[in-house]
Amino acid sequence: MTNHALTQEAIRERAQATFKNHLKHLSGGNIKAWVELWEENGILEFPYGPTGFPEKKEGKEELYEYMQNFPQHFEVEFTELEFHLTVDPELVIAEFKSVGKHRETGNPYNQTYISVVETKDGKITRYRDFWNPLVAIESVGSVDDAVQFSE
Repeated sequence: MTNHALTQEAIRERAQATFKNHLKHLSGGNIKAWVELWEENGILEFPYGPTGFPEKKEGKEELYEYMQNFPQHFEVEFTELEFHLTVDPELVIAEFKSVGKHRETGNPYNQTYISVVETKDGKITRYRDFWNPLVAIESVGSVDDAVQFSE
């Protein structure tokens, strides 16, 4: 469906629904459904990743390879989702938290996120994931383990 037939509010609701589904599929461990939310050449960026952590992943295949083991390593629930109104209805800016743990260490994984997500026709085209790498490092046990998870 093209955006010409939709109101600005309908476009915004579709973009926010895509984001909510992103959280639902990650917390539910459904990485195949999560990847289907992305445009074929979608980009996931990590501006605050620790040294050695990838700066970005690009394309559905890379995204799947990167995230496929997430459910085996982390058990998370996303909470306190708040959207910020944007001029562009296909741009989602969201603040939210995760409450959970790293499955191998048992350490908590309680993270605070700010996400800047560009969508087009209900698909994610670019996702900038702002999170605290220290929380991830403490959860998995070391910087090396956090980087290894990202490989």
